[in-house]
Amino acid sequence: MDKVTRTAPLAVSIAVIATVTAILWYAKVEQFGPDNPVFFYLLPITAVALLYGRLPALIGVIAAFVCADFFLYDPLYSLDIYSRAEFGDLSCFLLVAMIGIKCATKLFPSAKMRTARRRIIAG
Repeated sequence: MDKVTRTAPLAVSIAVIATVTAILWYAKVEQFGPDNPVFFYLLPITAVALLYGRLPALIGVIAAFVCADFFLYDPLYSLDIYSRAEFGDLSCFLLVAMIGIKCATKLFPSAKMRTARRRIIAG
């Protein structure tokens, strides 16, 4: 049971990224998607950081980077970065997402951290 509780946040993070990727991929295929789709991952990653902490959110950032490059940017279904603008989008996304995760975890500690602090103070 302990393994399940430790891997559940990682599974939730990957599931959230997969869901957002599927929606953005569908929008790209139907040609009504945004120009810079990678930034739509910021809100779900921040939510994961608030709920589960820093590590699942960082795993989500890496997964979002790979999924965006593979499914959303030309050439599709390749990890090749086609232009400098796309490389700039992905790099800026990594920077903003990591800053957002750090700020979110510092400003709003997760429930696990609050209970651990209570145990330390009480114990």
